[in-house]
Amino acid sequence: MSLPAGLAELRAVFGGQVQEQVLLAPYTSARIGGPAEVLVTVRSVDELAQALQVCWQLGLTFHLLGAGSNLLVSDKGVRGVVILNKAREAEFVEGSQPHVVAASGVIFSNLARRAATLGLAGLEWAATVPGTVGGAVYGNAGAFGGDVAHDLLRAEVLTVSGREWWPVEQMEYGYRSSVLKRGAKQAFILSADFRLKNDQSGLIQARIDQLSARRKATQPPGASMGSMFKNPPGDFAGRLIEAAGLKGTRIGAAEISTVHGNFFVNTGETRAEDVRALVELARQAVREQFGVELELEVELMGEWE
Repeated sequence: MSLPAGLAELRAVFGGQVQEQVLLAPYTSARIGGPAEVLVTVRSVDELAQALQVCWQLGLTFHLLGAGSNLLVSDKGVRGVVILNKAREAEFVEGSQPHVVAASGVIFSNLARRAATLGLAGLEWAATVPGTVGGAVYGNAGAFGGDVAHDLLRAEVLTVSGREWWPVEQMEYGYRSSVLKRGAKQAFILSADFRLKNDQSGLIQARIDQLSARRKATQPPGASMGSMFKNPPGDFAGRLIEAAGLKGTRIGAAEISTVHGNFFVNTGETRAEDVRALVELARQAVREQFGVELELEVELMGEWE
């Protein structure tokens, strides 16, 4: 079905939650990106599943957007439908085997801090991770020795067959990768169930504060996409970029951070094309000087040609 016809169908279901030609830059951590042809904002897991199913059934091109971290949106914008995921439900189950079931639109760092106030440990590392639960589960986010693959019990996904719960093994996790991110299976994350441990709230918060201080000391403030490249085996992308002499390099208002070489910062009115040019500059320099091919951790969304 064409987008105009599909738009009428979406409006019939979601009403004022459907908007046209909405600039996506404010919805990304880097504050970069052109407009979505259509933006549908959902505020619950059920609404998210419904929006995905409607787009599937109508044959509409669509993309899912959470907090917009680890994402570079094209200056030309995104054709089709962008589903903005603001599903924020979270249910903490306390007791001898505590866990939390969180909607995919929950901000992951907020979830870790909420767990701490309840005396529930295990997600301290996640308090330093930008983005949503859905993005973290999709990409096997990690920090300071922790990652989703270790703490996830199961994920609720939507496939063409309907809603299903997948055990963590079914996600087939690798370094910053999953069966979904590799494109080996098509499904969308609706919610996730994480194991927790009982502990003293003060001790958990102290660990979070320590990790947050380490993060602040080693990563730049301001608008960025997070780590631009995956770390190659046995090395660090930031070290290689610094060794290539590129820290502080600018194209337009996009800068390779002077604090950390694997962070590309928006210093003003940055265009996505400027960031893309910096990415290619860094890849070429590292390839020529060290024979290492850097692989993007950040995903590209929208029209790039």
